[in-house]
Amino acid sequence: MKSLTIVSENKLEIIEKEVPTISTNQVLVKVAAAALNKRDQFISEGKYPGIQLGATLGSDGVGEIVEVGADIESKNIGRQVIINPNINWGNNPTVQSQEYNILGMPSDGTFAEYVAVGFDRVHDIPKNLKFEEAVALPLAGLTAFRACFHHGQIKAEDNVLISGFGGGVAQYAFQYAVASKSKVYVTSSSDIKMKEAIELGAVETVNYKSDNWQKTLAKKSGGFDVVIDSAGGDQINDFVKMMKPGGRIVFYGATTGLPSSLDLYRMFWNQITLQGSTMGNDQEFAYMLNFVEVNNIHPLIDSSRSFDEILDAIAELRQGDKLGKLVLKF
Repeated sequence: MKSLTIVSENKLEIIEKEVPTISTNQVLVKVAAAALNKRDQFISEGKYPGIQLGATLGSDGVGEIVEVGADIESKNIGRQVIINPNINWGNNPTVQSQEYNILGMPSDGTFAEYVAVGFDRVHDIPKNLKFEEAVALPLAGLTAFRACFHHGQIKAEDNVLISGFGGGVAQYAFQYAVASKSKVYVTSSSDIKMKEAIELGAVETVNYKSDNWQKTLAKKSGGFDVVIDSAGGDQINDFVKMMKPGGRIVFYGATTGLPSSLDLYRMFWNQITLQGSTMGNDQEFAYMLNFVEVNNIHPLIDSSRSFDEILDAIAELRQGDKLGKLVLKF
């Protein structure tokens, strides 16, 4: 079978691998579509911890069960499924275990014609989604879901800021917040993305490269109950100044690095929470699928292309100008 594999540091190739052999509690999924994440880009650049040569990448996948282990009922053969990329979250719903990892390294992932996963990793695809939409959901969608609802506790009428709209996780955080009937604001450096955000339900957009964007946003919003951020850096202190008392800043990344300082005085006086977040537990994955179906949420797709074009797609991901996910089809 075809497989996108780490053949050496900073080098990926499509190679031929044997179809996986499944254990008694696993299923073999014939992959119909997969989707790219920033994780795949970082691995391709050697910027991800614990890189293992020979691993097949890919965390997002949908397809058909074509074989089941001895402990699994044969009626599941032919079932169309979406894969939960969590592995070994553990028994504590609040935080992942020390053994936690994500499908697509070290375990062989979805950038292959077949993938072997535990039966407890597969779920029915939300009824409102096509294959190419559903496959864009697992990793980024789950990360956003936990940030929004476990930590952010977003509810109707909250003032919510999504920074860097257009990124994989940010687009879902935006869509979840809109579906929750909160008042959603976004920042972006792209006029095209800001226009799209307004069309999808944003109250207001601000270009974070403009002068005094922080004051403009604070004035227009009247302050925020929740901020969902992936950049980190010194803008954390800008967010602190914009928060309503008791507000929550949730971050799931730090692409611009660490803040040079942190306005602790304002934080403790206004009872502001600064909360880290990553992925989500298995129960949250199931909740997310239901939330997407009930609220008829459709992931934003930048493009869909043949699996043979995956190396070019990863190169495009580095440009950072995409609105929505890059999807690969077999």
